[in-house]
Order: sequence, then C-alpha cells, then structure tokens
Amino acid sequence: MKIPFQFQKVPQLLQGLLNFCLFFLAIALSVLLISETWYIVTFVYKSLFNRADSYYEMLSELLVFFLYFEFIALIIKYFKSGFHFPLRYFIYIGITAVIRLIIVDYDDALKTFWWSIAILVMIAALFIANRRKTVGEHD
Repeated sequence: MKIPFQFQKVPQLLQGLLNFCLFFLAIALSVLLISETWYIVTFVYKSLFNRADSYYEMLSELLVFFLYFEFIALIIKYFKSGFHFPLRYFIYIGITAVIRLIIVDYDDALKTFWWSIAILVMIAALFIANRRKTVGEHD
C-alpha cells in the first residue's frame, strides 16, 4: 500500500521537531551543569572553613553533576550516531541515578538491598548489550 503524498513528509517533520527539542534540551542541561559545577565549587570552598557540612550532600551533588553530564553525552551521541539513542547510555544513566538514590536515602537496609539488586540487573543488561554488540562486530 502506498502512503498518500500529504503524509510522506510527516516522519521528516517529526524528526526535525525532535532534533530541535533535543538541541534546546542540551542547552538547558548545559546551563544546569554549569550551575551544578558552581554549587559544587562553592560547597567545597565553604567546607574548607566549616567542617559541619555533610559529605553525603557533596557526593549527592557530584552524582547529580554526572547525571547532567551523561544526559548531555547521550544527546551528543544521538546526533553523532545518525539520530539513534544507544541503549548502553540509558543503562549508565540508570546505574548512576540508583547509586545517587542509595547515597541520599540509605536509612532502610531492605530498600538499599533492593536498589542494589536493581543495579546488579542493570549491570547484567549492560553486559548482555555489550556482548551482543561485540558478537555482531565479529560476524
């Protein structure tokens, strides 16, 4: 069945809209990354004089920094790989987010255990995804 002429441009228009939105999302994430960097620098500077600050907060902020960094890297990879999101990057972001969650909310041992299992599952998925990629390269 042939697609009517008026609908042939729809996928290209949607791809252009997606690219436009992702570009501005990358700009917004870059601004937030710079803001997070400034917060970390001021936190470290204040910590030099005041030892009462929480290092868990510092570690949490560092992981938020890496989440911004990973999302920007994902968007860059999307444009460089011909408009395709690699699965591995989503798994990296998931692992980083769960590690941040464990650091921030570590009071309940059972929750921490289940979050650790979630990380193990994501690492197994990453192993499978990388193995599939390397097997495909050898064929």
